[in-house]
Amino acid sequence: MKTEPPRLTALRTVSVLGVRIHALSLEQLLGLILHVSVHQERAIVAYVNVHAMNLACEASWFRAFFNQSEVVFCDGFGVKWGARLLGARLPERFTPPDWLPRLAELAAQHGLTFFFVGSRPGVAAAAAVRLQAQFPTLKIVGTQHGEFDKTLGCVENDAVVRAINAARPNVLLVGFGMPLQEKWLLENWKRLDGNVALPVGAALDYMAGATPRGPRWMRDHGLEWLARLLIEPRRLWRRYLIGNPLFLWRVLLQRAGLLRFED
Repeated sequence: MKTEPPRLTALRTVSVLGVRIHALSLEQLLGLILHVSVHQERAIVAYVNVHAMNLACEASWFRAFFNQSEVVFCDGFGVKWGARLLGARLPERFTPPDWLPRLAELAAQHGLTFFFVGSRPGVAAAAAVRLQAQFPTLKIVGTQHGEFDKTLGCVENDAVVRAINAARPNVLLVGFGMPLQEKWLLENWKRLDGNVALPVGAALDYMAGATPRGPRWMRDHGLEWLARLLIEPRRLWRRYLIGNPLFLWRVLLQRAGLLRFED
């Protein structure tokens, strides 16, 4: 695979509920991550799904996080369909648990390093072990669970920042879930010594085998939200049963010109 990606300024963007989303393919995304890492540049590579869109409507700081990030990609079929309702087109939907192994393979080939932070104690370490078993030459330079005090300036948070900076990873995977992972990056990214920050939600749990995923046919046909709801109904019922119709309503309001967002 070629390592030279298209320039970010040349990528077409789509605006959905006030959030700028890059209309790029998975190959382009992987190329961008590789390019930033190899050339020692810096970028936050964020994802948006229906849950993210709803949060961005309700919190201006969260919307600003995406609009200030170097790359924002479509992680959900709902967002892709929402863009179509607004007369725009996003070429693909791709979610980190599906393509992180491909990124790991590329990282191993180019000598790039990973650091995992997030989830319950033991999960990030287990994810690292399983991924390294798949790609033995992959360099994972550190792991850290997500159950620490993330308050800016506190002892525990500063210790995690120092651990990451000591490892100087090319790719930092952050799995606190939305919106905690974005808030933490917003507050800490400028003092972190890494190239790419990649919020990944529950990807570490999936990689570690700590949380099951729905069957492939559901994931490929826009039904991963239903699979997640069936697996974790008490935690996720509000996000999907209320959030999905709410997102559609907001998109229709934007389409009718009745919902606008300030930059």
